[in-house]
Amino acid sequence: MIFLDTCVLIDYSKGKISLDLSQHYFINSIVKLEFKFGALNKKELKKINRILSQISLLEIDQSILDLADKLVDNYSLSCNMGIYDSIIASTCLIYDLPLWTYNTKDFKFIDKLVLLNKS
Repeated sequence: MIFLDTCVLIDYSKGKISLDLSQHYFINSIVKLEFKFGALNKKELKKINRILSQISLLEIDQSILDLADKLVDNYSLSCNMGIYDSIIASTCLIYDLPLWTYNTKDFKFIDKLVLLNKS
């Protein structure tokens, strides 16, 4: 069970990497919206929606938002942590999932967050 960052989904949609979608991959609404926002046209949006339909969506509840708030307090000034990344990291921490991302610099300072960087 792995949480996918937006950059991984983008690479998958462009055929740069393979994903075995029979495995359990997860995202939250932030990743879903970031991925959709990158669509250049209706055909690409349709492809993105097809990919998203095969990945489990995790709810963002108040406990995730509370933890994201703490992460912003702790890391926004010192490490330039953004709102979306704090919610992604919090989702992974609350659901106890590793995060597959190529942007490890955005998350490496968070204790107990397991990062995967598969090439």
